[in-house]
Amino acid sequence: MSDKVTIFDTTLRDGEQTAGVCFSAAEKLEIAQALALMGVDVIEAGFPAASVAEREAVAGVARGVRGATICALARAVPYDVEVAAESVAEAERSRVHTFINSSEVQLAHQLRKGRREVVGMVEHAVAAARRVCDDVEFSPMDATRSDRGFLAQLTRAAAFAGASTINLPDTVGCATPDQVASLVEFIGVALADAPVRPVVSFHGQDDLGMATANAVAAVAAGAGQVELAVNGIGERAGNTAFEEVVAALSVHGDRLGVETGIDLRRIGAVSELVERHAGIAVPPNKAVVGRNAFRHASGIHQDGVIKERSTYE
Repeated sequence: MSDKVTIFDTTLRDGEQTAGVCFSAAEKLEIAQALALMGVDVIEAGFPAASVAEREAVAGVARGVRGATICALARAVPYDVEVAAESVAEAERSRVHTFINSSEVQLAHQLRKGRREVVGMVEHAVAAARRVCDDVEFSPMDATRSDRGFLAQLTRAAAFAGASTINLPDTVGCATPDQVASLVEFIGVALADAPVRPVVSFHGQDDLGMATANAVAAVAAGAGQVELAVNGIGERAGNTAFEEVVAALSVHGDRLGVETGIDLRRIGAVSELVERHAGIAVPPNKAVVGRNAFRHASGIHQDGVIKERSTYE
C-alpha cells in the first residue's frame, strides 16, 4: 500500500514573487479552484500581512475554494499570525504557515537576532497560531545552509508548540539531492519523540537546476509533503516545478511506495491558466512535461522504460 504525499502548491504565494507577476484577486481564485479540482491538498494563497489587498485576496480564496486546505503565510511575529489566521478563517480547512530565518548568515545580517531569541519567537508564534488554527506549518528559512544542531532545536521547539508540518526550505537553491535526503532523515529522527510526530516537508528553489531531483530525493528519504509551483514560477530561477515532480512521483511511485492523488490529465489546462495570468511563456521543453504529464507518466513502465514512442518526444 502506497503512502500519500501531500502536495502543497505555492504558485499564488512564492510563485507570485516572480519579477513582474501580480495576480489579481479574481485570478488567484480561478487558479486556486483549478488546483483544487486537480487534487492539490494544500494551496498557499498568499502573505496576508503584506497588504490589505493581499489579505482580501487570500480571504476570497478561502471563501471560494472547497476540497483543499487553504494556507496563509506569516512571519513568526504576532501581527502576521493574527492576520493570516483571520484571512483563512472561512476556509473549509485552513492552515497558518509561519517561518523564521535559521542560517547563521541570515540570523546575523537579515534577522539580526540571536539563537535563543529566535527559538522563543518560534515557540510563541506556533503556539499563537495553534490557538486559532488546528493546522500549523513551520519553516526554518535557509534550512539547507543552517547548523544542524540549531535546526534540530528550532524544529523541535515548533513541533512541541503544536506545528503539525515542519518544512525544510532550500531557500537559495544550493543543495544537492544527497544533502536534501540526509537533512530530511536527520530532522525525522530529531522529531521522533514529539507528542504528535509532524510531517516533514521540503521546499526547493531551482537556482542550480536541481529542484525536481531534490524534491524526489526528499520523498525517497521520508518527506510526507513537497511544496511546488505550477510552471516552476518564482523568484530568481524559480520554485520546484509542480508538473515535473508529480509526473516523476507518478512514474516512480510504486518503487518509492508513494502516491500523490493528483489528476495528471488536468495539469495541461492548469499550466496554461497560470501561463496566461502570469504573463510568462512556458519554454517548449518544459511544456512537454507540463502539457503532456498524463501521457508521459502513463507511457512509462514502473522500471522507467518507455513502452512506446509518443508524438511529443
